Amino acid sequence: MIYEETLAFLAEAGGDDLDALTLSEVVIGSCLCAVRLSDGSAGVAATLTEHGGFHGKGSRDFGEFTPLRIRGRRVRDLLYSEKDSQEVKALQIAALNALSCSMIRGGPYPVEEDRDPVDLLGDLRGKRIYLVGAFPSYIRRFREEGCDFSVLERNPSALKPEHQEHFVPAEHYGRVLPGAEIVILTGQTLVNRTIDALLGAVSPGAVVVVTGPSCGAVPDILFRYGVSIAGSLLITDPAMMLAVAAEGGTGYHLFHYCARKMVLVNPSGRV
Repeated sequence: MIYEETLAFLAEAGGDDLDALTLSEVVIGSCLCAVRLSDGSAGVAATLTEHGGFHGKGSRDFGEFTPLRIRGRRVRDLLYSEKDSQEVKALQIAALNALSCSMIRGGPYPVEEDRDPVDLLGDLRGKRIYLVGAFPSYIRRFREEGCDFSVLERNPSALKPEHQEHFVPAEHYGRVLPGAEIVILTGQTLVNRTIDALLGAVSPGAVVVVTGPSCGAVPDILFRYGVSIAGSLLITDPAMMLAVAAEGGTGYHLFHYCARKMVLVNPSGRV
């Protein structure tokens, strides 16, 4: 829903340009996948794998968007591919993010650079907060500030032993999110396409933040579905971005070497 509507929004804005664009460079690293398009624009997203590197003989795939069959392909073919693969889904989000680069600065929403989205939320003490995804920096921050928060996660080991008291199994989202005052979603929910169900469980009065390297597409559709703040990033060095992804880098490596934080605020939302 959100992916398809964002794609439709970008396709309408880009017109025939989308047909001419190809994937010039592609990296699928252990933590990030990164693309550079034929017009020079660049995008990144979290890499989500499902097979651990092992494929049984019957599941080996040499079809479209497998090794040696990605670079040079039309961006349109990737974006509209129905292939059910976590790698393809990550490449699709990275490509959406690349397409969005030139549109974000001219969008009808306030943009703040070099800011963290949580900084815009003010004093969080006394508010019920749910993190969807184990954000280590936010977990440390909220504990230091004495906030009332929980972390929805699929994997308990994503939280340190001393943080296990905050763990809530991800499948309980429908029961706990309606009671949240603030919800902070990892951009990985855009990659694995769980964001639609998660946003559907949030109460209308809650403040919702989506943030992370995967959250780089135009936020118009996110805002339409009630997101208050999108924590995005601005790639400052596409070549370095590709190198970071290839060498196992993650979000904080991007911000250190080749990206700046960028916060987009829903002009009609509540913060």
